[in-house]
Amino acid sequence: MMISLVLPAGHTIRSLRHEDLADVHAIECSSQEHPWTVAQFEAELDNPVAAIDVYFVDQAVAGFICSWLIAGELQIQNIATAASWRRRGVAGRLLERVLERSFSTGLQSAWLEVRASNQSAVALYRRYGFAEHDRRPNYYHDGEDALVMCLLADHHGE
Repeated sequence: MMISLVLPAGHTIRSLRHEDLADVHAIECSSQEHPWTVAQFEAELDNPVAAIDVYFVDQAVAGFICSWLIAGELQIQNIATAASWRRRGVAGRLLERVLERSFSTGLQSAWLEVRASNQSAVALYRRYGFAEHDRRPNYYHDGEDALVMCLLADHHGE
């Protein structure tokens, strides 16, 4: 199944470049209690299975998503939206872009972990067909559980 992503005027999505690292890292630091380091983002740039897509509104970074695609399995590693752009469709459009690209190369399944308490993120993933597959107790540094969510390509859109 293909997704048809249309972005509003002035909005673009493209691959992360080194000159984007400071802005992407700032969003990461404002979004996560235990953020990735700049070195971790740089390592993803060198990782042949990784893709980091960056969402721009005009020239400003509004969000990013890091994913891995390995043998038909997509793994969402990290996603964050700038505070001023939350609840305005940025994360959904980033997810759509990654799914669209992955479906075009034979996606079989997509996986991610999300804090059990992050109901807005859980709702976003459910809108795109993800379902809870498992729970990882005490997964995060603060002891919170992670939900493991999965999207099977066969069931996308059903």
